[in-house]
Amino acid sequence: MNRTDFRALFGMRAPVVLPVIHVLDTTRSLQNIDVLRKEGAHGCFLINHDFGVEPFLPIVREVRAAHPDLWLGLNFLAVTGLYAFPQLAELEREGCRVDAYWADDARIDERAPRQSEAQAIAEARGDWTGLYFGGTAFKKQRPVAEGDYGRAAEIACDWMDVVCTSGAATGIEARDMKIATFRQAIGDKPLALASGITPENAHRYATVDAFMVATGINYDGNFYDIDRARLRRLLDVAEELGDKT
Repeated sequence: MNRTDFRALFGMRAPVVLPVIHVLDTTRSLQNIDVLRKEGAHGCFLINHDFGVEPFLPIVREVRAAHPDLWLGLNFLAVTGLYAFPQLAELEREGCRVDAYWADDARIDERAPRQSEAQAIAEARGDWTGLYFGGTAFKKQRPVAEGDYGRAAEIACDWMDVVCTSGAATGIEARDMKIATFRQAIGDKPLALASGITPENAHRYATVDAFMVATGINYDGNFYDIDRARLRRLLDVAEELGDKT
């Protein structure tokens, strides 16, 4: 998949805005989804930041039942695709479609001659039909030296649909140099950014194809709820970036 095809999935020429909802329960998740859908966001990711995967799965099923046409991605916190993909395949067999999986760590090792862990994850993916967003040089994972960003990003292209990176921590914006290095290394592969995006700085990331954003569009001091006005501003900025390409 190239970046043009990725954006076309959402009917966009601009970066795709994908709010990340930190899930507490079904009701609150649905309230946030109502906000993002009314503002015209292109889909969302759900993440189980406060509990394990097992109590998360019933909420996923309930959200999908309430929104059968929503583009819906998941992140199982601190879980690689090796464990996640069989779970997603089972959900799909049940009729609960998940459109994407985002792993914080795709287990890319820029120091190694062979990518044995990434290979095992690819094999675990099997026939699950969603997109794989793979965390590369990602926050809270094994540190990657700045000089190795390009090598890590280049390797990642072989193992995922969308290369995903971040700033140094949650809510911390990515350095321009890092994004420029990733873009050069991955060429026409889709690139997602998953930390530090705000309506105020998004214009710096015109070469990014997906803005995966939580704290930058939430209410101040609120880890869980989308601020409609902030989301609207970010969507407007993304559309302006599309107009310039």
